[in-house]
Amino acid sequence: MPKDNTAVQIDVWAPAAGTVQLVSADGTAPMTSGDAGWWHGTLAGAPDGVDYGFLVDGTGPFPDPRSRRQPHGVHDLSRTFDPAAHAWQDDGWTGRQLAGATIYELHIGTFTPEGTLEAAAGRLDHLVSLGVDFVELLPVNGFNGTHNWGYDGVLWYAVHEGYGGPAAYQRFVDACHAAGIGVIQDVVHNHLGPSGNYLPNFGPYLSDAEGNTWGASVNLDGQDSDEVRRYIIDSALMWLRDYHVDGLRLDAVHALKDHSAVHLLEQLAGEVAVLSASVGRPLTLIAESDLNDPLLITPREANGYGLDAQWSDDFHHAVHVALTGETAGYYADFAPLGALAKVLTRGFFHDGTQSTFRGRHHGRPVDTERMPAWRLVVASQNHDQIGNRAIGDRLSAQLDTGQLGIAAALTLLGPFTPMLFMGEEWGAHTPWQFFTSHPEPELGLATAEGRIGEFARMGWDPAVVPDPQDPATFERSKLDWSELQRGDSGRLLAFYRDLASLRRRLADLTDPRFARVAVAFDEAAGWLRLSRGETEIVINLSTSAQSVPVTGHSVLLAFANNADASLRLDAGQVLLPPHSVAVLG
Repeated sequence: MPKDNTAVQIDVWAPAAGTVQLVSADGTAPMTSGDAGWWHGTLAGAPDGVDYGFLVDGTGPFPDPRSRRQPHGVHDLSRTFDPAAHAWQDDGWTGRQLAGATIYELHIGTFTPEGTLEAAAGRLDHLVSLGVDFVELLPVNGFNGTHNWGYDGVLWYAVHEGYGGPAAYQRFVDACHAAGIGVIQDVVHNHLGPSGNYLPNFGPYLSDAEGNTWGASVNLDGQDSDEVRRYIIDSALMWLRDYHVDGLRLDAVHALKDHSAVHLLEQLAGEVAVLSASVGRPLTLIAESDLNDPLLITPREANGYGLDAQWSDDFHHAVHVALTGETAGYYADFAPLGALAKVLTRGFFHDGTQSTFRGRHHGRPVDTERMPAWRLVVASQNHDQIGNRAIGDRLSAQLDTGQLGIAAALTLLGPFTPMLFMGEEWGAHTPWQFFTSHPEPELGLATAEGRIGEFARMGWDPAVVPDPQDPATFERSKLDWSELQRGDSGRLLAFYRDLASLRRRLADLTDPRFARVAVAFDEAAGWLRLSRGETEIVINLSTSAQSVPVTGHSVLLAFANNADASLRLDAGQVLLPPHSVAVLG
């Protein structure tokens, strides 16, 4: 928005409108029609803090599709916000490369009791002590209600006011950079939430084609889709430029329906690369994809999309099954311990193999000779894999401390980019459940009934499925930081810190080549040995002690369920106590 001392230019795209009027405290004023469906007007006042909206063909007023601030919620007027007003303190920040980094995923509303960006900034010392390189924030853009996971956003340029709004977001990023931590923002471009989506009143933002799991698809390749694509890409560049964010996590890109010659993701990667060169720091794009297709992370020069990394849920599934024994649903194919071995050495388990859950072959192999392993982001727990369980139970609800230590070692010392979910580092016992706060009674009821019905079809007792609209569901999901005072929590946290430190110190653990990864295992005995060069990570999944052949001559780190348990290393064998892990070099 170009500005002077007395007025702000306001532009809005409404290609089919006959009239568009600008609404403010000064009344209603007509806007001027320009090229390519854009309308232009002038808003009297300073560039920051003036409320406004639009009447489109006499209906409205509607908030600005590119609104930076919604102080009264997504159904009310927008408020101007000047991102240049913030005095940035991060001039010395040169960014973070994803290779070799550790990510920490958190939800602003439940990370602290206060649920604000300011309160989250007050916990950065904890993340620094944990060896975190990036915080990944679940979506913070404008949604209806007071609390939500963030995936029901409808205003992609705004920061939820309950978290502190856009100015608080800038201060949070500044604080992260001062602490040496980069920021990755989770963004959703595949659908819009069910309440407060006024985009169709302005133009063809949504596709007439088949929708996706969450509703109507966004118009990426139909008539007038050029401006819709621009809307998405400009919002992505906004986070990276105006808020100094270091990377974006792109939600469910498999739901982006785009048949253009240049896919939206490829276009986005190209423009982000240009911005990265301009600002002089790395800017990272990470995709969440259900496709198991390395095309996403193949460089554009090799005819790929050129994204930096993508999630590998196969790692989560293999670790989860190995530790819990659950084999229902999509876990069925991961029952053999060999599934975990394959994921560790080849990246994907489903790489063209039969997926019994899908009833078809799925995925494509990773080119392990050329693709560095760090391009796959892995986790033993994340917001989806916990929150989409019927009662939102973490691994700590099923596993003992030793097993949690095994999950930590596989995640942090494996060849991939590790991501931790808030609280897992101390074995948090608070659940992370699905919660909403739709003000509309009918929408709240439909959400609750749909959630309960979904799990009832899967065999869960409907009585145990929390009501997402119940404020207690949200409150239960907040981290309880007092848990850190418990003995086992402190011991597990210390182990996480030791793992992160070891990962930084040992060259073997920073080598991204699949060729330097080897796995041996004994299905019946329940042990697995992950070799990364000369370093060996040996785990005992069994409830009895196991003797495992090794080549390492010294124990660098060890962790067992029983704090007093000891292991023996002798003559090429290590004797591991039940539910334990050892790192040898």
